[in-house]
Parts: sequence; structure tokens; C-alpha cells
Amino acid sequence: MQFSHRMSSATKVSPPHTLTERVIDDILPQAHLTLVSGKRYTNWKYEPEHRAALAFTYNGHPAADRNPEVLILSGTETQRIQRKPAVEKALRQLLQKHGFKKATRKSSVDRPGEMFALPDDSAWLAFVRDGIGSLREANWHVDISDGFHFNVQPVDEWYAEVEEESGHQWFDLQLGIVVNGTRHSLLPILLHLLRTQPQLMDPASLAQRDDDEQLLIELGAGRFGAKTNAKVALPYGRIKPLMATLGELYLGDHPGDSLRLSAPDAARLNALEGIPLVWQGGERLRGFAQRLRESTHVQVAAPEGLNATLRPYQLEGLNWMQTLRELEVGGILGDDMGLGKTLQTLAHLLTEKQAGRLDRPALAVMPTSLIPNWLDEAARFTPQLKVLALHGTARQKDFVRLAEYDLVLTTYALLPRDLEVLQAQVWSVLILDEAQNIKNPLSKAAQAARDLQAGQRLCLSGTPLENHLGELWSQFHFLLPGWLGDSKTFNRDYRTPIEKHGNVQRMQHLTARIKPFLLRRKKDQVATELPPKTEIVHWVDLSDGQRDVYETVRVAMDKKVRDEIARSGVGRSQIIILDALLKLRQVCCDLRLIKMPLTQKALRSGSGKLLSLMEMLEELLSEGRKILLFSQFTSMLALIEEELQQRGLGYSLLTGDTTDRRTPVKDFQGGKVPLFLISLKAGGTGLNLTAADTVIHFDPWWNPAVENQATDRAYRIGQNKPVFVYKLIARGTVEEKIQALQKEKAALAGAVLEGGATGGWKLEQNDIEALFAPLPNLKS
Repeated sequence: MQFSHRMSSATKVSPPHTLTERVIDDILPQAHLTLVSGKRYTNWKYEPEHRAALAFTYNGHPAADRNPEVLILSGTETQRIQRKPAVEKALRQLLQKHGFKKATRKSSVDRPGEMFALPDDSAWLAFVRDGIGSLREANWHVDISDGFHFNVQPVDEWYAEVEEESGHQWFDLQLGIVVNGTRHSLLPILLHLLRTQPQLMDPASLAQRDDDEQLLIELGAGRFGAKTNAKVALPYGRIKPLMATLGELYLGDHPGDSLRLSAPDAARLNALEGIPLVWQGGERLRGFAQRLRESTHVQVAAPEGLNATLRPYQLEGLNWMQTLRELEVGGILGDDMGLGKTLQTLAHLLTEKQAGRLDRPALAVMPTSLIPNWLDEAARFTPQLKVLALHGTARQKDFVRLAEYDLVLTTYALLPRDLEVLQAQVWSVLILDEAQNIKNPLSKAAQAARDLQAGQRLCLSGTPLENHLGELWSQFHFLLPGWLGDSKTFNRDYRTPIEKHGNVQRMQHLTARIKPFLLRRKKDQVATELPPKTEIVHWVDLSDGQRDVYETVRVAMDKKVRDEIARSGVGRSQIIILDALLKLRQVCCDLRLIKMPLTQKALRSGSGKLLSLMEMLEELLSEGRKILLFSQFTSMLALIEEELQQRGLGYSLLTGDTTDRRTPVKDFQGGKVPLFLISLKAGGTGLNLTAADTVIHFDPWWNPAVENQATDRAYRIGQNKPVFVYKLIARGTVEEKIQALQKEKAALAGAVLEGGATGGWKLEQNDIEALFAPLPNLKS
């Protein structure tokens, strides 16, 4: 009965329900965004495609694309939810503010909703980093599909690990990140990027990237057999210093996870200080890098017994040398001429002696002409130092006694000859004065200097860069071998981009690279007590005879040079070009300098420049001026001597043939004669002629640094009178063109040594055409 009762109740039919309809107008849409990647076939290959599909839901129910309402059947009620086009539009516009635009072409990915796209990978990475979070905060629902290309993992930590070798000669550096608790070395990853996408890591390209811009990196990339697909996005603000550290933006083939670097390379760690890294090891090296970066020098007082009061910048120079000694590296003291580089170096050696560290002698190598200067200054300022001049034919007798001295002096000419003896001695400090003398790394002197053993190496040079960057490389090759790479690498990475293409980024990179090891002060920065220096170009006109001969020589030489360039090219014709220009320069000075038959008429017309010089001298000497007169040509100085003797004017003379340099200097400095004739080469270094108040350059030289060195014989510490510098330039001639080229060479030196940014100098085709241009307004 119970069973039949259930059956009968089941067969009852309910009365029909009436379906009701309700319009709902107070529900707001929620935005749903789905990020997805796919591949589309185009141009015969598959290319990645990324989309963001935007859909709207009302009370959790999706809205169909074109339907103005969302229909929901709920029991006996049909709900008609009215869509809010204005609100949906506002949500759509919010998405567009993140850079999204509607995708116009058919997509390979299939997701409900409106398809949007971003313009490039950088925009996608920026959106993943910043946009997703901000949309979720605005109550958006954001889904990231499996396989979405930009689904990056958060980086838990950045780390740097330094492992030092015993003896402090080398250290291994590893840089990496921690993702999901796993360490990943960045070296193989970045190497892989360099090989597969070199445009990403190109220095110029890197420099143009914003620090906030991101680079997508696949973990495990670059490793054979790596199976991980995890990705991270690293900001370029961190990639840049990493690349500057990992191999100077030009990584070689370094297997493994770490990079082996030499001790001076600790300076590279400076670039990493802006990155929040967890460091492991390397405290000593990091301290070294920090001191180089912050220029925090050892603070020492002037050594006791130094017979001089060091100016503040000279004391800074001493502290700098002491710091480099403590850090076991060398450097270039690149102060302007006349700022006391010899004094600062002697103070450094005296400090070393008083600290008990000068247990072996120091060796100073210099041009022959500087030996008397070093002997005089050592006797005057540091008489406590026992000094030996290893010079002259009788020097062999001193070979067995080198260790008895504190300081041994030798010359670049003798260095290769005496190498066997000098190489047997370990030197405490090895000093190259006028270090531009090793600017050719293949010269015997440069090779011999590199073969010597020393605890510290120092270069002294007011002109560490005269002509081209290769000279600077040669000095660093002596100081810190490998610091600027080998010659071929240096030319590729620096010389060619800077000198040929004016690459500002490479210039700045090189400047930063050498900065810790180069101390350079200019007179106008530190020697504020120096009176003003006034430079005046004194234009002269060639005599009629000179003009005729100039044009004859110019036409002949122009043809000879053009034929040589057509045969060998500009680069291989430099010697012929310079020889031709030499003849033109000699014509500008005096016709008697050139070896060619001349008419009596031409000779009688004389030299416009020599005549102008004599008029100048007459006026200047009558004013009581003390004058230094420089010429590159000793034969020109001989002609000037003849004129002075005819006029009964007293003078001193110094050329490369002068054996006794002290007497003419003493005569001039003591006021015995008011005029000092000096050849540019012999007088460019090692002279202190502060009695002079006037400098005359009879003929211009290619290199402004050489001219400035000569000028600085007078314009140096101790000078208390204004100095006037006259340059005699023959108007319209090759001399005027040389003036213009000088400015370009000075710009190269200034850019690298003082941190500017400009291209370099090379005698190019258009320069040659200007140099051999005809004289203006030639008479017919």
C-alpha cells in the first residue's frame, strides 16, 4: 500500500506556471581580460602573435558581442540585464590607456571577446610588470593562458659571488638571479643573447634603452640540453651595468658560470653598485673598487724632510700614488707641464723610504735631456734619497751597485742596451717620465720597459695622448697589461668607433675605463696663482719670391701626392704626404731651407716671416721682454742666429746638439741674455724657464700638445708675470691649414683625458685637398 501510494502521488500533474520577465538595469559590467599567445603563418614561416581578449560579464554571465542585453533564464523568470555601453566604453578606454589597440586582422588565437594588441615586446613586458596589477586593483579579472609568451616569473634576488685567488692576482666573478628558490647564472644567458641577438646587446643600442624598459630572458638559455621554459623580465637599468662588467660589452667565449678577471678589473665592480645585490665574498676587492670609484685616497702628510711645501693638488697627487701603491696597481700622472710631476714623484719615493718600503731601488726612465733636471730636483727637494744616474760610457762600473741606491736614473735610449742588467733587479717603483716615449708599443724601449719587474709602475706625462688612442693603449699595456684588451680588440672596440665615427658612447666608456688610473690636472684648474696666458696669432705675408716658389712647389707636390694616393690609397701615402707638406712649410719659413735651385731674384726677396720676426724682436726687447723662440728647424735657428749677430743681440741656444744644457739655461734665467733660441724637440721637456714672459713659435707644428709643452717652459709654477704666446703663421698657406687641424687633435685628447665627447683626428682626403690648396689672390 505504501508503494502504490508513492506511485499515485507521482502521477499528479502540476498546474502550468506562468513565465515572468524582469528587466534589470542596475548591474555594472566586470571586465575580463585573457592574455594569450599563438603563432600565425606568414611569409613562409611561423611568427609569434600575442593578444589580449576583452570580455564583459554581468553578475558572472558573459555578454555576447552585439547583444544589447544579457538574457538569463532563472526558474520561471527571464532576466533581461541591460548592458551599460558607456561603462564598457570607459573600461575599454582604460585598457587603451595601457597602449592597447584593437587588433584589426584575424588572429590565430581563439578566445571570446574583443581582440586587442600591443605594438612590441617592450610594451607587453611593461604591461605584465605594471599593467596587470593596476587592472586587478581596479576589479578587473585577468587570466594568463598557458603558453603566454610574457608569463614571467618574479626574481627573488640578485646575487654576486666573488672568489679570490691566493696572491690577489685573479678573481672569479659570478652574477646571477634567484627564481623560485633556484640560482641561475646570468653569464651563459647573456652570452647566448650576444650570439643570437647581438643587436640587443650592442653598446649604442643599450645606451638608448630606458632603464625601466625590460628584456625577456629564458632561464637556461645558452646551456646545452636545458629544458626549462621559465622566463624572467630584467630591466635594462640592471642589464647595462651587468654588460659593462661582463666583458666590456664584448664578451668573449667564457665557458661556465663565472668570469675570470685580473686584480685591476675590480674597478669593473663599480658599475654594479647601483644594483641591489646580495654579495658573497670579495670584501677586499669591493673595498678596492669603492675607493677607486669614490677617489678616497690614502691620506698622508708630506714626508718629513721634504724641502718643499706641496701645494694642495700636489699633496693630492702624492696621496693618489700612495693609494695606487696600496692597491697594488699603477697609473698615469697626467698633470700639465709645470705642475711639478717630478716633485710629486720624489715625494712619493721619500714617503716609501720613510715607511721602510723602499727596500729595493726605484728606477726612473726618461729622455736623456731630463737626467740633469732629475738630479737637480732630487738634490734640492729630497737629499735623503741616494740617487744614481746610470748614464754615459762609464756606467758599466755601477751595474753591480744598483741595489745600494734609492733611485736609479736611466734613459729610453739605454734601456734596451742595459736590459739584461736592469731585468735582473726587482724594482720597488718603475717610473716612465715623458711616458709618451713608449707610444709605439713595438719600439725597443717600450718592449724593454714591459720586461722589467717592479712592485709599482707609474707613467708621468703632460701629454699621455698626442696623436691617437693607440698611444694611450701602449701606456696602459705597460701599466696594466690586458686592462684595455689586446691591440686588435682595442682598435675594434675603441679606436675605430671613436676616431673614425665619433662614437660618443664608446668615448664615454673608455674615459670611465681609464679614469681610476689617470690623474690629470690642468693649470687653469689648480694653479690659480699663475698669471694669465695670452695667445696671439701673428699673421705674416710671404715675400713675392716665396709666393712664386710656394706655388711652384705646391703644384709639383700636389701631383706627386695625388699619383701616390691613386696608387696606394690615403692610408699608405702618409709619408709622401708629410714630406711634401714639409717642403711647403720650409718655403713659408725661409727659401734657404729647401734644397732646390733658386733664382737670385727669389733669394733677394727674402723671408717675410724672418723680416717680421726681427721687427717683433726689436720691439719686444726694447720693452724689456724675456723671450723664448722656438722652431722645429735647427737650420732656421741658424739663420736667425746670423740675423741676431749682425744686429749685435745676445742670445742663448739649445738644440739636440747642445751637450751642456745647464749653461744656456743659467744664462737666460740669470738675466745674462734676454733671448733664448730653442729647437722644439730639444726644448719640449725638462726645462724651467720662468724668467721668460714671452714665447714665440716661429713655425707651427702639427701637434698642439708639443707646442703647448714648449710654451710651458715659461708658463709653469713659479711664473709671476703674464705670459704672451705669439704664433707666426703665413697667411693663406699650409701653416694656416695646420692651425685648423690642430684644433681637431686637441679635441681628441681633451675628450678622452678630460671626459668630453668628440671624434678623433686623421689626415683624410679633404684635409689633403685643403693643405695643398693654392695661395689666395696669386698674382698672374
